[in-house]
Amino acid sequence: MNRPRILIVGGGYVGLYTALGLQKKIKEQGGIVTLVDPLPYMTYQPFLPEVAAGNIESRHAVVSHRMHLKDTELINGKVIKVDHDARTATIQSVDNEDPFQLTYDEIVIAAGSITRTFPIPGLDEAAVGLKAIEEANGIRNQTLELIETASLTADEEVKRRSLTFVVVGGGFAGIEILAELEDMARVAAERNPRLKPSDLRFVLVEAMGRIMPEVTEEQAVKVVEHLRSRGIEVHLNTSLASAEGGHLKLISMPDKAPKDEFDADTLIWTAGVQANPMVKQTGFPLDERGRVRVKADLRIATEDGVVPGAWAAGDVAAVPDLTGEGPGGFCVPNAQHALRQAKRLAKNVLLARAGQPLVDYKHASLGAVAGFGTWKGVAKIVLGGKTIKMDGPLAWLAHRGYHGMAMPTVERKARVVGNWAISLVAGRDTTQLLNLNDPTRTFREATSPTPKMASPSTVPVGTDPNRERKGVDSRRHSLPLAAGPRETTPEQTPTVR
Repeated sequence: MNRPRILIVGGGYVGLYTALGLQKKIKEQGGIVTLVDPLPYMTYQPFLPEVAAGNIESRHAVVSHRMHLKDTELINGKVIKVDHDARTATIQSVDNEDPFQLTYDEIVIAAGSITRTFPIPGLDEAAVGLKAIEEANGIRNQTLELIETASLTADEEVKRRSLTFVVVGGGFAGIEILAELEDMARVAAERNPRLKPSDLRFVLVEAMGRIMPEVTEEQAVKVVEHLRSRGIEVHLNTSLASAEGGHLKLISMPDKAPKDEFDADTLIWTAGVQANPMVKQTGFPLDERGRVRVKADLRIATEDGVVPGAWAAGDVAAVPDLTGEGPGGFCVPNAQHALRQAKRLAKNVLLARAGQPLVDYKHASLGAVAGFGTWKGVAKIVLGGKTIKMDGPLAWLAHRGYHGMAMPTVERKARVVGNWAISLVAGRDTTQLLNLNDPTRTFREATSPTPKMASPSTVPVGTDPNRERKGVDSRRHSLPLAAGPRETTPEQTPTVR
């Protein structure tokens, strides 16, 4: 028997909370909720800087779909095409088997956003983003590996580039990852008698004249002063022109004149996001920024009217901001809006099925909070129409309090709070984990003939003879590679009902 299906495309903030709000009631009505996502979990992205800095275990910053969506049909794959007129979606499984078609009655586009990049020479080879838990893990392990490498090498050039850490993008994600990483790296250096914390170099590159647009300009200036007081170089009105071979060239934005150039093994890119480009294969109306057009009640709509049975929310959607606060009249793409939009979307789906009037999404911003390492942070909190500005320990506590409460599910909240408590008592964990991208290496070495030892005179102590760009290479090989869908003709595509 065919059951009415609500198909949710994407399992991030919007996908998870929409499924949580619908799964039991739709099941009671004889229907089924199906969620499609390449990953078996939702990543709480505000915690990625703390994962990279070792304050939160990576497993605890994600929420398992299988554990919490017990009444939802889960498919690990990518929706590569939607034919809404035929109510079918073409899905590519994660193991890259032949795509198949899934029929549905209603669809929720919750595919989120991806990292926005620019055509900068060498960027794709030299940089890593901060959107996935794997990226945060890679940043942490690479940082600790490079610190150890630098402490052993006799090559000053290798030491300098190993201990140079660069972040491009001065939004919340960029400032938080830079500050958290600096905190962890200096602790790791202090624990290594062959290094001094002053050997480390941290650089922020921001194209605009200020950082963190979510807080007041006065607060942004204080944050810059705080970062510089920690020895972090802050380059405003500056752009990355090239990253070829790990050699970074910075230019001034006003006149494009050369500003600085140096080598770095760590380059973290946090310069914005864009709507998931999969929406281009849906046939739904898009705005000039590639976001799905929706009404305030979160139904997808063209200029001629609503598209029946189609919904969207989160970073992938251009949701009108009825409070008038959002730039261009739309809600900003952040977790605060995504979580609340998902809950409203689920309620509106149920109202529509019951033939009742829908409710528009409207949410006034509660402000913004950011952590810059233990006991350091900034916050702008809006309560009762009044804005409260904080910095230092109070802001840090507000940051942890807000995100601790916002983390989905009681089970995950408890794990995260446990991580925080242990870190406060025992300090930062700077344990270096090796060969995560090559787990069979130890076994292969054990089963191989004894290798010929290198002569001490030919290989300096603490150097790797095969190392060209050790940090970048190890990072890139430890992160998942996205495989594009194989081409399949409609005649070859089976249909699942």
